[in-house]
This record gives sequence, structure tokens and C-alpha cells, in this order.
Amino acid sequence: MARKYLKKATLTSSSDAQDVRETVQGILDDIEARGDAGAMEYASKFDKYDGNIKLTAEEIEAATALVPEKLKQDIQFAHANVRKFAEAQMSTLEDIEVEIVPGLIAGQKSIPVNTAGCYIPGGRYSHIASAIMTVTTASVAGCKNIIACSPPRPNEGIAPAIVYAAHICGADTILALGGVQGVATMAFGLFDLPKADILVGPGNQFVAEAKRILFGRVGIDMFAGPTDSLILADKTADAQIVAADLVGQAEHGYNSPVWLVTDDEPLAHQVMEIVPKLIADLPDLNGQNAHAAWRDYAEVIVCGSREEMASTSDEYAPEHLTVQAEDLDWWLDQLTCYGSLFLGEETTVAFGDKASGTNHVLPTSGAAKYTGGLSVHKYMKIVTWQRATREGAKPIAEATARISRLEGMEGHARTADIRLAKYFPGENFDLEVSE
Repeated sequence: MARKYLKKATLTSSSDAQDVRETVQGILDDIEARGDAGAMEYASKFDKYDGNIKLTAEEIEAATALVPEKLKQDIQFAHANVRKFAEAQMSTLEDIEVEIVPGLIAGQKSIPVNTAGCYIPGGRYSHIASAIMTVTTASVAGCKNIIACSPPRPNEGIAPAIVYAAHICGADTILALGGVQGVATMAFGLFDLPKADILVGPGNQFVAEAKRILFGRVGIDMFAGPTDSLILADKTADAQIVAADLVGQAEHGYNSPVWLVTDDEPLAHQVMEIVPKLIADLPDLNGQNAHAAWRDYAEVIVCGSREEMASTSDEYAPEHLTVQAEDLDWWLDQLTCYGSLFLGEETTVAFGDKASGTNHVLPTSGAAKYTGGLSVHKYMKIVTWQRATREGAKPIAEATARISRLEGMEGHARTADIRLAKYFPGENFDLEVSE
């Protein structure tokens, strides 16, 4: 059967996108021209903060003292899980070398970037978990300099739990800066810091646009849009849990899409009845976000088979993908486009967002069709090398000379000619080509 939409989104994640590029470009240009003073001025204007930009050891210690012991233990637990998974990922990267032809050895090395700039949101919500996700992976990857940057609260500074998390996870420097000015500071190497080689971490549309503009001068983890989530559910799913999981992700923001794809229409109707009740029970701002997201961006789709459900999911390529259905191994084998996959009722997106070990910085807006999320691999440069004996170089030089001349690149060809003449004097080589 064709897909049946019981609920269709009236907006898309780009429907209300503001043209912020000009604003962001202006701020970046101004900060690059004026340096530290420019960054501090924007901090005062936007963050309403005139305190210390680079936190001192004493300030970190004071912030740590304000974090309740139980929360410290939870942060340590989450850090240990993220670190363990990152270390397992790191173990998959091996330096290799192979003999291509006799006498020619080629190899691959994985080298971490020198400086990672980790942006940690701290506006509407204090994203403690983002500090854990970004800083820990950079540390495990072996980055020499790790800069953590988070918006300060007006006249107060960064939330103490963010400071504590960034510190124990391995940040060398913690900056009390938000928005474009924070991103610019890391990219331009202000306040006597090394310039970031890569910028990672989620943020609002201004942060995302700053990263987009700077991409090329620095690396970035990905182009980020509003967070999105899809649930695949069959007749065995618990409607109350499905609804709770949809609402839990909708509270991220007014434009955060959530989708339910099922082959059981009664389940779909039951979920649609429960969701508004759960939203109404949320705290004010959370409820407002979830209400708008469910009203304008959510979709409920009924499919005729699990194969059609899987195909629909891959088409949407969600950031977060949950399966609450029978035969989980089938779904694991079948599904191909997602940022992170949560199999079975016993796990949920919030686990991955906060503490289970996989990273929560993930591709949005369909980008899961071509990329994965943040991992140690994002901080690594996969580089190649080669060396050869003179005999090993001989057939390579001959082929290079002929291919280069066919391409019209005579200078390239002569770099091969000169080696053949030096290594094998007196030998005749057929290095010309005729079309």
C-alpha cells in the first residue's frame, strides 16, 4: 500500500529560516579585524557578560565546588562511557603499509589535528552532555590543544556543571563566550590561544552559520540544522513509551521534527491521542517547544509492510532513529541512513544524548545519507606516504611519464624522465605517446 499520512508536517526545518549570513559575516569580519577587543565587546553585548574570558584554575576550582556530588558522579559515569566507546573507535584506526609492486611501499597514518575547538551550548539549556561528547572525543583522539567554549550567564559566568564536565574530560582552556564571538575566538586564535584546526559541537543558527562560513579555513564536524528523530514501531510497541519518546525529542525546539512510522494504524491513533497530554504536562518552555514542534513539524505515517517502513526511514535519514518492533536484528541489517540507531524499547535517544557512550553530535536534515556523527575519526587526518627502491620506481616512472604526456602535463613527465635517466643510464625507454 502507499504511505498513509495520518499527520503531515505543515512546515519544514528551513521554512522559517532567517537570513543570518550577513549578520554573522559582519560579526566575524569585525572580530577578525579588532581581535580580543572585538570579541569582548560582543560578549558584553550579547552575553551580558564582562567577566574573565579565559577561566583561571581558581575559577575552575570554584565552579567545581558548586557542583553537587551526585551530579559529579553522574558526569563521571557519562564521561567514562563516552571515553570507553571513543577508545574502542580509536582502536579501529591502524597505521598500514603495503607493497604495491615489488620495491614500492605505500602506507597510511592517522594523525590527530593539533587544536580542537569545542562549542558547548549553554543558553536555553545547559548542555553538560555536549561538553562530555566533544571534549572527551578530542582527548581520546590525541589533540594537543582542546579549547572548550560556552556561553556565560549574564553577570555570572558559565554554568558550573559545564565547567566541571569540560575540565574533567580534558579541556586545556575554557572560554566564557557564546555565539559567533565564541566560534570566532577559537577559529582566529584570540586571547593568545592557538587557532582551532576543527570546530565541533551543536549551537543555534548563528553558531551553525559561523561554522558554515569558516569551513575551509578550519574543519567542522558537520553543517547542523534542527535536531530530528524518527521512531519505527509495529504492533508490539508500547504506545505510551512511543509517545513519551516523541515528546522527549520535540522539546528540543519549536522546529525540531519528530516522525512516527508504523504498519499498525491503531497504534498510530493511540500515540496521537497520548502525545498532546504528555506535552501539556511539561514545564512551560519545554511544553511550548514540544507543542509547536508537534503541531508544525511532526508526521505520523502508516506503511503496508516493514520493508516499506525501512525504506521510508532511509528516505528521511533521521538524526536519531528508534526501532520498537520485533526482530531487531532484521532492522539492524536493513536500515542504512541514520545518525544513531536505538534498537528496542530498553534504549532511547535520551540515553545516547546523555550517558550511554555513543556520541550525540549527529547529522541532521537528511545528512545521515552521506555522513555519520562526531567521533574520534573527525579529529583525525588519514594521510598516506610512500617510499621505493630504484627498481621499484622504474615501472611507476615509465607509466607516469606516458600518462602525464597524454594529459599534456610535460613538467610532470620530466620528473619521471630525470629519475629514469639517473637510475638506469644507457637504457632506452618508450616514454612518448601518440593519440
